[in-house]
Amino acid sequence: MKDLSKDSVTWLEVGDEADGQRIDNFLLKIAKGVPKSHIYRILRSGEVRVNKGRVGAEYRLQPGDTLRIPPIRTAERPAQAAVPARNFEVAWEDEALIVVDKPCGVAVHGGSGVSFGVIEQLRRARPLAKFLELAHRLDRETSGLLVVAKKRAALTRLHDMFRDGGINKRYLALVKGRWRNELQHVRLPLHKYLTADGERRVSVDAEGKAAHSIVRLVARWENFSLVEVELRTGRTHQIRVHLAHLGFPIAGDDKYGDFALNKVLQKAGLGRMFLHAASLSLQHPLSQASLALESPLPADLRGFIEQLNKNEKLEYGQAL
Repeated sequence: MKDLSKDSVTWLEVGDEADGQRIDNFLLKIAKGVPKSHIYRILRSGEVRVNKGRVGAEYRLQPGDTLRIPPIRTAERPAQAAVPARNFEVAWEDEALIVVDKPCGVAVHGGSGVSFGVIEQLRRARPLAKFLELAHRLDRETSGLLVVAKKRAALTRLHDMFRDGGINKRYLALVKGRWRNELQHVRLPLHKYLTADGERRVSVDAEGKAAHSIVRLVARWENFSLVEVELRTGRTHQIRVHLAHLGFPIAGDDKYGDFALNKVLQKAGLGRMFLHAASLSLQHPLSQASLALESPLPADLRGFIEQLNKNEKLEYGQAL
């Protein structure tokens, strides 16, 4: 990271990692802690130059561009705990992207009381990587496939694909109750809000954003069902809220679940939410080749299924 607080002008040459990035977003990233208003002021005033010329905030950088950046005073930030390097299990990797198999209990990024997450640990483990950015999110309690871009062009295309439904994402969830329909489309709008304690929550609300989930029955026991959920939209907590609203909360869900049941499940060995990002199908963002990736159920979730197979009558599907 360049020191922009010195008294002299800073000159930077744009590399491939910033190809196509808006200059305002680039400056906000390298000058962390500087108010947005200041960044836009130095752009409007022409103090920032690209190839000796003035540009607007919407200008998209190209490899080889030369940037002139005036001195920028940045507030000193308190020292943070060192991020431990970590290599996660990889489901796919090439020059454009990496798909990791995220374990439960690990946030995808730092923030909201979490010092670091998958992306910070990956960057620490790969110090020579010029570009590593999350293409989407998974809840901390959700395990499974997580896509990380290694090139900005791939990231931009992946964002478009996730937004436009160009990526098929399927999850496995164990829910309380006996799900009846082999296939069910769930279209319930979702609204985000904050609790009195400042925690983020989501509810079904007619004024919320459109959300579409497709639920397929995989297996059903006397008191539980295993379902596969295909996301057609990617709203926050979409699967958890849709299933809970329909009366089928996910086993172990500490936000929208059956809290009394969760205590029983913990004693029975299920110490987490039973939600797993099991498969991804997409066209490669750069080569357009078809990719179909799968992540098997983690050992703890598979072990709980084995308990159900022993202790509850299987009414639908096959024992896993």
